[in-house]
Amino acid sequence: MARYTGPKTKIARRFNEPIFGPSKALQKKSYPPGQHGRGRRRKQSEYAIQLMEKQKAKYTYGVLERQFSNLFDKASRKTGITGEILLQLLEARLDNTVFRLGIAPTRRAARQLVSHKHVLVNGSIVNIPSYSLKPGDIVSVREKSKSLEAITNSVASRGAQRYSWLEWDSSELAGKFVSAPQREEIPENIQEQLIVELYSK
Repeated sequence: MARYTGPKTKIARRFNEPIFGPSKALQKKSYPPGQHGRGRRRKQSEYAIQLMEKQKAKYTYGVLERQFSNLFDKASRKTGITGEILLQLLEARLDNTVFRLGIAPTRRAARQLVSHKHVLVNGSIVNIPSYSLKPGDIVSVREKSKSLEAITNSVASRGAQRYSWLEWDSSELAGKFVSAPQREEIPENIQEQLIVELYSK
């Protein structure tokens, strides 16, 4: 199964954002990686800025190039604002929703839980991280997996963080994907219009 397996800190430093979760390296080294990281930065071209924004979105949601391109094609065929629809499709991924519900501490951990068949959708095991949820779908932890330390620790530590488009039942370790989120509800620092401009060339 294709996924990014390279260095995480280097990517986070490139964008100066905690792409893969909290990182102490960003506090110590708030400049880009590499021997010229501290040097004077050249002015970036319009294309470079647009490309960086697409790369940031890909790394944030753990999606590789072909998947991301396919999602953009799907978003562009729908009626509405393409950039916003793209983010909604990314948010509707099963691994992302498991992360948002607090079942896993990071998207990478959520992807692993889904792949290892710890997660149910509407009562059935789904082990495809890219599975696209629809409004009304119920995401829950498999009964045999509810005692897993990784899950219980994550739920306990992220209990207060909730999102308006998701409902959470802590007693059942289950959540409902109520609806696609509006752009202002999505907390990610992504300028989706730059991505649309890049693909429109």
